[in-house]
Amino acid sequence: MRNLESKEIRRRKSKPKSSTSTSVDYRINNRIRAREVRLIDQNNENHDVVPLRRALEMAQEAGLDLVEVAPNADPPVCRIMDYGKFAYEKTKREREARKHQKQIEIKTLKLTPRTADFHRDILVKKAREWLGEGKKVKFQIRFRAREITYPEIGQEMLEGIAEELGDIAEVEQAPKLEGWSMTLMLTPET
Repeated sequence: MRNLESKEIRRRKSKPKSSTSTSVDYRINNRIRAREVRLIDQNNENHDVVPLRRALEMAQEAGLDLVEVAPNADPPVCRIMDYGKFAYEKTKREREARKHQKQIEIKTLKLTPRTADFHRDILVKKAREWLGEGKKVKFQIRFRAREITYPEIGQEMLEGIAEELGDIAEVEQAPKLEGWSMTLMLTPET
């Protein structure tokens, strides 16, 4: 029987959780390292270059935070503001911007060089529907074993599909062999 008391139990250190926001963390108040800063107060008035201690006093008198907004400037630019409110509004703006971004969805349809014509027609019909909805469609032909020695069969099949969908789609990427598969990317016609 082993002596478990002599063994040291090691726990894995968990990684610190990163914030979901990709925003830059700002140095505030006593975390600012510069001796002198270019100061902008809460009324957007420029106070030019002042010692850090004076800038911190002004922020404290106003009951607000001193936030380093441009750390790479010489001297760094600091602004007197309510940091909590600033951070909240920034994340709100980022969330709103993400909401209004157009998400382009890519749909993938997989075939083989031996795919039957009726099945290929069903996939083309589905691709036509997706292209009508404004989505990109990627056709992927997977080659198995010795099928890879005849890539022209897959190329002909993909070129036929591109020609068939030519009335509503544009070819973004012509048939291209990548490893064991050949792909064709179609985008809705503009």
